[in-house]
Amino acid sequence: MTFDELLAASAAAHGHLCPGQVVGVRLALLGLRLQGMAVPPTLAQLKDLIVYVEMDRCAGDAVAYVTGVRLGRRSLKFADYGIMAATFLNLRTGRAYRILSTEESRELAALYAPEETDKVRQQLVAYRRMPDSVLFRVQEVEVELREVDLPGPTRAKATCQACGQVVRDGREVRQNGRVLCRPCTGGAYFRRPREIVWPEMNWIPSAGPLWPLRPSSAHEDDHDQKDSPD
Repeated sequence: MTFDELLAASAAAHGHLCPGQVVGVRLALLGLRLQGMAVPPTLAQLKDLIVYVEMDRCAGDAVAYVTGVRLGRRSLKFADYGIMAATFLNLRTGRAYRILSTEESRELAALYAPEETDKVRQQLVAYRRMPDSVLFRVQEVEVELREVDLPGPTRAKATCQACGQVVRDGREVRQNGRVLCRPCTGGAYFRRPREIVWPEMNWIPSAGPLWPLRPSSAHEDDHDQKDSPD
C-alpha cells in the first residue's frame, strides 16, 4: 500500500477524511517503524504489540486501523488524557515509545502548504508534507503492564460487595476493607442509575428480525422502573 491508499482505507473505515486521520496514520507508521514492525504488522508482531491511545479523536481510529490493535483483543488501551499522543509497547523487547503530535505543526501548516487558503485543506496537505521531526516528538518511556492487563483470558475476578457485579482484571476498588466496583465508589461517568423492564428484552437471535421494534420505542412506552440499590 502507498501512503495515500492507506490513508484512504483508514478514512473509509473511520467515516471521513480529516487532518486527524493524516496525523493518526503517520503517527501509527512512525510507531511501527520505531518498533521495527511491518505495515500491517505480521501476526507474530501483532501479538507483541500494545498501543496506548491518549485521545478519543479521529487520530485514535487511524492508529487502530493501521496497527491492527483492538480493544477486544486487549492490544489497544485508552488513556483518557486529552493529548494527541500514543505509546507503542513491544511485549517481547519491553521497549516503549510515546509519540506526541506537536502544536507547532498546526502553526506551520501555512508554511508547508501556502497554496491552500482553506484551513482544513491546508492542514490535510501540510501534514502529508511535514517530516516526522516537525509533526511529532518522540519519547522512549517505560510501561509497566500488569499481568491482568495482558491479552488473553481473564486472569482475575472480584465481586462487588455493594451490588454483586463481577469485576474483571483487577479493576475493583478496595475501600474501607470492602471490595467494590468503581460505580459503587462514586467514580462512574454516569449517575442515578435505575433498572428498567422492556418487553422486547425477551428477544433472541432466532426469534425473527434483528430489530423487532424501533430502538426509540424503549423510550416512548411506559416501563416499570425501580431504583437501583446503588
